[in-house]
Amino acid sequence: MSDENEIENEPVENEAESLEALRAEAAELKDKLLRALAETENTRRRAERDRLDASQYAVTRFARDMLAIADNFGRALSACPADLREAADPQVKAVIDGVEVTERQLLATLENYGVKPIATAGVKFDPNLHQAIAEVPGDGVPPGTIVDVIQTGFTIGGRLLRPAMVTVAKKEAGGTDEKA
Repeated sequence: MSDENEIENEPVENEAESLEALRAEAAELKDKLLRALAETENTRRRAERDRLDASQYAVTRFARDMLAIADNFGRALSACPADLREAADPQVKAVIDGVEVTERQLLATLENYGVKPIATAGVKFDPNLHQAIAEVPGDGVPPGTIVDVIQTGFTIGGRLLRPAMVTVAKKEAGGTDEKA
């Protein structure tokens, strides 16, 4: 009788071992599947982010070239002071008005594509956004504050497209020393 018990117990032990091996293999395959699904999802997200970046920044070179045109419109308008505009005959006024409208439309179109001017009015100099071309007497303006804008700077989608070229107030001679 003892021989029969041993024979009957053996298949049960082998079945239990086989079942445990199959469970371990199933768990391993499930883990591999979950990792593969996670990697696929990460790849999809990365591709979507790259696609969004490409569409948002694809116009960068074009926008930089268009800024040169906007600068020329601004220079043309600043070359004709307000008193001369008022004294000009109607045809010349119409041309100047047309240039103003075209400049505004160009800047509005650039803004529709994420190209925005950098704020410079009365702000502190920021080397990440501004390019200082000179230090000038502040005339009561705190040192390091932007005094004048030579060329407007722009960002595209939060990234710097072109730094603003500015003059910055320098520390007044004989002013209070910061170490004191």
